[in-house]
Amino acid sequence: MMPNSSFPQPVSGMVMPRFGEVPSFMRLPVERDPRKLDIALVGVPFDGGTTNRPGARHGPREIRNMSTLMRRVHHVSKVAPYELCRVGDHGDVPVNPIDLHDSLARIEDVFARLHAAGAAPLAAGGDHLITLPILRAIAKDRPVGLVHFDAHSDTGDTYFGGEKYTHGTPFRRAIEEGLVDPHRMIQIGIRGSIYAPDEKDWAESVGIRIVHIEEFFELGPAGVVAEARRIVGDGPTYVSFDVDGLDPVYAPGTGTPEIGGYSTAEAQQMLRGLAGLDLVGADVVEVSPPFDPSGNTALVGATMMFELLCVLAPAVARRKTRVEAAQPVAAK
Repeated sequence: MMPNSSFPQPVSGMVMPRFGEVPSFMRLPVERDPRKLDIALVGVPFDGGTTNRPGARHGPREIRNMSTLMRRVHHVSKVAPYELCRVGDHGDVPVNPIDLHDSLARIEDVFARLHAAGAAPLAAGGDHLITLPILRAIAKDRPVGLVHFDAHSDTGDTYFGGEKYTHGTPFRRAIEEGLVDPHRMIQIGIRGSIYAPDEKDWAESVGIRIVHIEEFFELGPAGVVAEARRIVGDGPTYVSFDVDGLDPVYAPGTGTPEIGGYSTAEAQQMLRGLAGLDLVGADVVEVSPPFDPSGNTALVGATMMFELLCVLAPAVARRKTRVEAAQPVAAK
């Protein structure tokens, strides 16, 4: 798939100042028709699965505001995502703020329609429970690999006497439902005090590769990326980036901060290292603006979304090229 400058482009800061115009993700056009998109940027303003500090429901709006600071071309890889794919802001999922299970169904429905139309999702949360219905939509036909950046494993079973659906349980549910292949799953940056000594036993028993923060600092970003690439291999892979994987000096506006994490620069290095993988979607979650008076955490969220977009767009373009090459000449 050759670069195409006729695809939708962001509003240029050289034409309209970045503090002007109605904010959208990356200053892109709002496109509600998934058939017109290769990559859909979607807000999921839901924090009904939060067990600690709330507010992630406001994350998508503030990430949109801060994403006006993103420009068109990645300064290291020189990837220009908007020339490789049709990218647009697909709006927000109309969640139900008083009904968790109805919200999960609504999220799944929106992403299922995107998947059916061939649009890869790049979502902004919202708490980490949103990843489960997204995976239900895009991985129902075959399990995906998963690169998971986080301070927490999120593979708990139940909370508060039996609740199975919280932001601390999405990946246990996803594995149980056959959406994620645990042998192709890696968690990066896990740390912090735990409720019980055996808290991570289930995750390790099913084959998840856990890189605790101590190992991260031993291996460094390049070593961790090499391990991630080994784990997920060549198969379809999803990336989930929880901002609390970062040290809270970089992302204080989040629900469950844990000191001692990696830096924003190290996170960027790791995301860039995923280039060339068969990426099928991604999300950035747990930005909580009420705990983010400076707006810095939302800026981190927007920047990580752009980093993800710059590795997701080439993957989507490669798949489209293979599909087009496989079509009969008459069909072209």
